[in-house]
Amino acid sequence: MKKSITITSILQSILTPEEVQNVVKEVDYEDKARKFTVTHLLHYWCTAALEQWDGYRSGVDHANRSGLPVVHYSCFSTKAAEVPFALFQELLHRVIHKCSRETRRKLTFPKELLLIDSTTVTVGKTRLP
Repeated sequence: MKKSITITSILQSILTPEEVQNVVKEVDYEDKARKFTVTHLLHYWCTAALEQWDGYRSGVDHANRSGLPVVHYSCFSTKAAEVPFALFQELLHRVIHKCSRETRRKLTFPKELLLIDSTTVTVGKTRLP
């Protein structure tokens, strides 16, 4: 019996594909793709963040092991470039809104969230709280 839970199954219970499509319509983005939709891109990015993929090429290689549909890396990168940032910003706000009050208080940002970056910065232990 399989006792593991993947990030995509958790994400699908929090943000349904129908809810993602509603946000796509709200942002006025037309998703023309049939094989690689915005929902697929969201699942790719969440899995990429969790597994720390090196890039689009390596991510496509890891996708099959993660239960994601296999696409060419150029399709992945093209889709990532054309989908507006406002769409994923709204999806992040919806996920945060579905969290408990205690979790939302811990996630409060002092200013509006404009960008999420995964750059690693090395600093001394005494410089950060």
